[in-house]
Amino acid sequence: MKIVLVEPEIPPNTGNVARTCVLTGTRLHLVEPLGFSLAEKELRRSGLDYWKFLDLKVDKDFDTFLKNRENGRLISFSTNSKNHYHRFAYSYDDYLIFGCETKGLDEIIIKATELTLRIPMLEQIPRSLNLGNSVAIVLYEALRQLNFPGMH
Repeated sequence: MKIVLVEPEIPPNTGNVARTCVLTGTRLHLVEPLGFSLAEKELRRSGLDYWKFLDLKVDKDFDTFLKNRENGRLISFSTNSKNHYHRFAYSYDDYLIFGCETKGLDEIIIKATELTLRIPMLEQIPRSLNLGNSVAIVLYEALRQLNFPGMH
């Protein structure tokens, strides 16, 4: 399982995702440009001392990510999708792709993926869930379906 954050902007969100990835044995891909430096104190603080255990890949843009990636389905997440994340059968080699906090994913990126899913939420609220929460919700559903491989 791999998490992909495309152009994340808020250091603590990325730090929280990194921590979740470490504790689940999930690789984290960051697609630049980032809205922060990987050396920022806020990013490190939210990831605590987990950074040394993180399986991290950084790509300069989405095209580079596509060229460098291994096999696996590309699954994007958007509030515009009609397909719910919990009604999908995940695989070990899936790439779960999330957009930046303020813009989400660009339509070009969504079209490059095999499927786009959504987390159900109230439609009358114009905002979506926090990025770190969204990643955790989807990742743990995927891992649950796979019987939490390697986890106690």
